[in-house]
Amino acid sequence: MPEHELGITAFFNDNFAGVANSFLTMVGRHAADRPWSNWMVMQLLIALIVVVIFGILKPRISMDKPGGLQHLFEVVYTYLEQQAREIIGPHYHRYLHLCVTIFFFVLFSNLIGIIPAFESPTMFPPVTLGLALISFLYYNIQGIRAQGAWNYAKHFAGPMWQLAFLMIPIEIVSHFARPLSLTIRLYANMFAGEQVTVEFMKMVPLFVPVIFMALHIFVSFLQAYVFALMTMIYVSSAVEHHAEEHH
Repeated sequence: MPEHELGITAFFNDNFAGVANSFLTMVGRHAADRPWSNWMVMQLLIALIVVVIFGILKPRISMDKPGGLQHLFEVVYTYLEQQAREIIGPHYHRYLHLCVTIFFFVLFSNLIGIIPAFESPTMFPPVTLGLALISFLYYNIQGIRAQGAWNYAKHFAGPMWQLAFLMIPIEIVSHFARPLSLTIRLYANMFAGEQVTVEFMKMVPLFVPVIFMALHIFVSFLQAYVFALMTMIYVSSAVEHHAEEHH
């Protein structure tokens, strides 16, 4: 079944098809008549929204007279900062910015589906997989930076070298299962929530869908938090030995 093309996606396909086809050609793919998909365009829109919101907020930050928007973001940031401090440890500030960025990107991606003319890009597996791979690559890179490649690799063998032949494949499978878990969890929850809301809006167009929209908002926040939280946990497990030795 072909994907329903959103109005904003149609605009991109009508005016910027050449840009997308140039990229497809660079990666060895064939050009298409309408190369832009909804999830591609929505990701660009979310990135723009995040940049604009924080661009507007930054010059208006005030210690004396903080506005409502500043209060809201400070509450969220402070909570995520506390979580990072508890999970990652004293050097949490080195890794906080990516976790916060992931949280807000996932949150806005989840919430934008409430607007009738748009779709949540997190309803599409390529988007959640991309986010999961960012988390996966990030914590492994940080683990190597913190401990060195050899010391980081040694932890895959476990505490007893006699069991290394057993622990190494288990650890490798475990680590590669992490991005799969992140991908499926976020995609499945957002896709299911969107479908439930849409179906109830078709059956009962007034009042009742509001309940499911509220549930959708709650799930949006929850899934953004879970994604950021799991990233913190993975980072903590990758750098914890270095932190302990430093301490």
